[in-house]
Amino acid sequence: MNGLEGVVAAETKLSMVDGEKGELVIAGYPVAELALNATFEETAHLLWYGTTDAADFRRDLAGRRALDPEALELLAAAARKGADPMDALRMAAGTLGGTSDDNAARNLLAAFPTIVAAYWRLLHGREPVAPRADLGHAANYLYMLTAELPGDQRVRGLETYLNTVVDHGLNASTFTARVIASTGSDFVSAVVGAVGALKGPLHGGAPGPALDMVFEIGQVARAEEVLRRKIAAGERLMGFGHRVYKVRDPRADVLAAAAERMLGPGNALYDLARGVEAVALRLLEEAKPGRRLQTNVEFYTALLLHGLGLEVPLFTPTFAISRAAGWIAHCFEQRRANRLIRPQSVYAGPRDLRWAATPA
Repeated sequence: MNGLEGVVAAETKLSMVDGEKGELVIAGYPVAELALNATFEETAHLLWYGTTDAADFRRDLAGRRALDPEALELLAAAARKGADPMDALRMAAGTLGGTSDDNAARNLLAAFPTIVAAYWRLLHGREPVAPRADLGHAANYLYMLTAELPGDQRVRGLETYLNTVVDHGLNASTFTARVIASTGSDFVSAVVGAVGALKGPLHGGAPGPALDMVFEIGQVARAEEVLRRKIAAGERLMGFGHRVYKVRDPRADVLAAAAERMLGPGNALYDLARGVEAVALRLLEEAKPGRRLQTNVEFYTALLLHGLGLEVPLFTPTFAISRAAGWIAHCFEQRRANRLIRPQSVYAGPRDLRWAATPA
C-alpha cells in the first residue's frame, strides 16, 4: 500500500507500461516505432485527439509561442535571484491561461520551450531569443537556446527524446495532474502542479548524476575499478534500476540508438557510455543477483541531451517540455469521464486521548 504500489487508480488509452516484459506502448504504438519516426507535434496530436494529422495543429502551436511581457519580467526577476530553472518554469507557466481547456492546453504546450529557453538565457546574462514560427517544436527550442539554427541530426535527436518520454503510465507528476483536473480545476493549475511533482529528484532529477558517473570514470578501462568501489560503498549506480521495469527499460534502447545516430559512429563519449553500461550490468548482477537492475531511461537521456549541448540543469525542464503533452492528454482523458480522485487512508495513530486543560 505504501506509495500506492499495485493500486489501479485510472483506466487510460494513452500509454501501457509492462515492467516484466520491458514494453512501453504509447497510444497503440511501441515506443521505438513512435519515437524514431513521428514529429513531436504528431505525437502530441495523437495523444490529445487520436490522430497524427497534425499540420494545422503544428501551425497553431507555432503561433502561440511568444510570451507576454509580464511573463518575461517574471523570468528576469527570477534570473536575478538565481532561481532553479524548474521553479522559473513553474512560476511562468502559472501566468498562462486560456478561454477553454483546449485553448489553455495549446498555450501551455507552445509556451513551455519558450519559457525554458528564455529563462536559461536570462540566467546567463543574455537576452531571450524570439521564437520562430517556421520551425518545428524541437527545432525552435534548440534555436531559442542558442540563437543558431540546429542541424537536422540534432533536431531528430531531440525529437526522438521528446517522443520517448512524452507519457509513461500513472507516474507521480501525471497522477498529480489528473488529481487536480478531477477537482474541476483548470489545466494550467493541473500542469503547474505536475511541474512541482516533477521537480522532486526521485521523479525527474537523475539523468545529471548518470552523466556525472560516466565522466568520473573517463575511460572504459577504469570502469570496473570505479564501479566496484561504488557498489562496495553502497552507492546507487545512477541510470540503472527502475521501480517498474524489471528488465531493460525499452526507452534506453531508443535513446541509445538516437544518440548513436546523432553523435556518429566512433564517438568517444558514446563508446565510453556503452562500455560503462556493459561493466555496470555485469557487476550489478554479480553483487545483487536476482535484483534485475537493468539500464533505465536516465542513462541514455544524459548522453543524448549532453550531445545536444544541453547542460545538466536543463535536463529536467526539457523533460517537462515533452511530458507536458502527456500531462495534458491525461487531463483531457480525466475530463471525459470524470470522478473526483479521493483515495482513503488507514489511520495508524493513537486513540482515546484526553485533553489536559491548561492551568489558569
